Amino acid sequence: MGSIDYDTLAELYRGKPPEVRKAFDFQRRLKGCIIGERSFGELKKVAGADISILKSEKKLICGIIVFSYPDMTEIERVYSEVDENFPYIPGLLAFREGPAIIETYGKLSVKPDVLILDGQGTAHPRGVGIACHVGVLLDVPAMGIGKSRLYGSFEEPGTEKGAWTPLTSREGERIGAVLRTKDRTKPVFVSPGHRIDLESALEIALTCSRGLRIPEPTRLADTYVAELKKGRK
Repeated sequence: MGSIDYDTLAELYRGKPPEVRKAFDFQRRLKGCIIGERSFGELKKVAGADISILKSEKKLICGIIVFSYPDMTEIERVYSEVDENFPYIPGLLAFREGPAIIETYGKLSVKPDVLILDGQGTAHPRGVGIACHVGVLLDVPAMGIGKSRLYGSFEEPGTEKGAWTPLTSREGERIGAVLRTKDRTKPVFVSPGHRIDLESALEIALTCSRGLRIPEPTRLADTYVAELKKGRK
């Protein structure tokens, strides 16, 4: 297992120093901390998280909603506004959005068994997407469901709901899956983050889809933060 350099992490979260090399190095160290096995028992609660940007104020709004599983009844929702310190750099999204997700997660009175993020887990050029980053730092089971591919190669899955194909790295390692959550609709990209395996992540993504392409936890979290953002105008 790797170790986490919290001093460097604190500097990066504050946007200092500005060089991205330290962020790349931190990601490589964080990769050694990822647990790629399921660490939870019966799944009773899931949560979806999403982020929206207040560009004029250089702030991020994060919303998290907790649901019962598998019936998707809402249990709790919380949000935070956090300063945007780290710039947008492809592959380093976690350093920009991670602090907001972590702060918001801390406000939950009901903790989920699995946290679902709108983004990637291991399906990342260095194997450490935002679901890995946040999952390791909170030490909770986390997974990513992306609307589009960030990294990896795949063959198109079948057109029926539940069809999936592996998403693989340049080295041929399976880093995620391309999953059809609705018949004849664009697939989503599912990958483990921390303390979860791909098979469990696929099952959760399908169960939470509820007849739509985007699973309920992240879809409704996206709606939540959009409403919060609209209320600030």
